[in-house]
Amino acid sequence: MSSTLASPAQAVGDTRYKVLGAISLSHFLNDLLQSLIIAIYPLLKGNYDLNFTQIGLLTLTYQTTASLLQPLVGLYTDKHPQPYSLVVGMGCTLLGLLLLSSAPTFPLLLLGAAVVGIGSSIFHPESSRVARMASGGRHGLAQSIFQVGGNGGTAMGPLLAALIVLPLGQSSLAWFSVLALLAMGVLYKVGQWYSHQQRNQPKGQVRPVNPLSRGRIAATIGVLLLLITSKYFYLASLTSYYTFYLMEQFGVSARSAQLHLFVFLFGVAAGTVLGGPIGDRIGRKQVIWFSILGVSPFTLLLPHADLFWTTILSFVIGFILASAFSAILVYAQELIPGKVGTISGLFFGFAFGIAGVGAAILGNLADHYGIRTVYEICAWLPLMGIVTVFLPDLRSPRKV
Repeated sequence: MSSTLASPAQAVGDTRYKVLGAISLSHFLNDLLQSLIIAIYPLLKGNYDLNFTQIGLLTLTYQTTASLLQPLVGLYTDKHPQPYSLVVGMGCTLLGLLLLSSAPTFPLLLLGAAVVGIGSSIFHPESSRVARMASGGRHGLAQSIFQVGGNGGTAMGPLLAALIVLPLGQSSLAWFSVLALLAMGVLYKVGQWYSHQQRNQPKGQVRPVNPLSRGRIAATIGVLLLLITSKYFYLASLTSYYTFYLMEQFGVSARSAQLHLFVFLFGVAAGTVLGGPIGDRIGRKQVIWFSILGVSPFTLLLPHADLFWTTILSFVIGFILASAFSAILVYAQELIPGKVGTISGLFFGFAFGIAGVGAAILGNLADHYGIRTVYEICAWLPLMGIVTVFLPDLRSPRKV
């Protein structure tokens, strides 16, 4: 006779998926709020009479703050887990958003961006750890669920900016503080689960050891960081300057350009769903091959396409590139077992940092040589994916 009561294993599974759902929702809200900074660049450019170099500095300030602090946060929380630090991180994002909504000068805009970066540096390493804790061994799937929340939020930023902030003005950013408060409530509940997991963790567990030599591990980390450089330098050209490219190249309005940016970011969110589960089955290295090197034909075509094909190609590029980060992050976590926070902080931080450096360099390049030149140069970056050949196969693909 079948019972209507759930088994303990089912109850644990249900709880894990609820936690993954909660942390993905929080990632959605966190990255939605942060993406509003980039989404309102056309508005800020007009309000403060900014050039492309100053636009790049805004991104550099936000990204560099997050980049420098995330590895330190991850290193500290590996030794001293902080279940409720996620609430603190979201609180910083809230304060930065309020400052950006009312900043009277460009230096205060930079300060607001820096405070948002601090919030990001606290949020990402610990939330990535929560996703792994709730994975039930399906680490790629868990990271994809976590990442799709962030990418979905990033995609929604330009859409909400086009519908709300651009028509109503910079001060309307403050309205989004309600979403930050909602995220803080969700993260408080996640913190309670995290704290319970810490109290009930078996003592004296033996951590797995990677058989690779330290030199090989260091070289492999270097290859992974090079792949991150390729991906996020290219993404900086789209997330920071795509709207300006469309407005200059095709004469579209700022609002229309934001909607096109949403299409690209929606492609990123959609592609994220597949990368982790596929990596669980066929291996991370294969996903990395396809995600970075495989996107190069489309990036090379983009600067020569008309508006219709630019829209299609941007969606395809976002979709293919999306799975790379989850695959790289889980690969690195498997490369150095037991250092989830450190690895997450290092890779999130490096990704944020290289995107910020890329935005600043590309902004200066656009000021001197034009925005089209930026896309003609960046189109070649995914070819760096060829270095994937140097990654060792860490484990056999999962059988299904």
